[in-house]
Amino acid sequence: MEGRELQAPVKASRMVMVTRVESFSAAHQLHSNCLNAEENKRIYGKCNNPNGHGHNYKVEVTVRGEVNPLTGMVINITELKEHMQEAIIKPLDHKNLDKDVPYFTNVVSTSENVAIFIWDNLQKNLSPNLLYEVKVYETDKNIVVYRGE
Repeated sequence: MEGRELQAPVKASRMVMVTRVESFSAAHQLHSNCLNAEENKRIYGKCNNPNGHGHNYKVEVTVRGEVNPLTGMVINITELKEHMQEAIIKPLDHKNLDKDVPYFTNVVSTSENVAIFIWDNLQKNLSPNLLYEVKVYETDKNIVVYRGE
């Protein structure tokens, strides 16, 4: 046995998470068509301002998968960037979410619903089971995480 090196068993596959970050700016008014004016004001407070307000959102998209032995990647980061441009930046950046994005016509534009919107848009073009998590930073202190559940 002298001269031989002991090696750990080789794993057949390695699962890795890859995260990419993008930012967008958008305005919205937190308002539910299912509530009256008084209820909207009580629940959403200053965020129910009829003139709306804006945020500089940060979005982290995490994919999870096996490392391809030929490319060494879970996903080509350029491909992920392109998917995020289509699913996040084009429909949301510099928009009034409530007026410019049809999804939010009858859905309150909370960060929770923004995360779901982004997830659903990304799912349309990514391989099944690749998308792991969407994290939306509405502010530095208000963060929403959605994993498709």
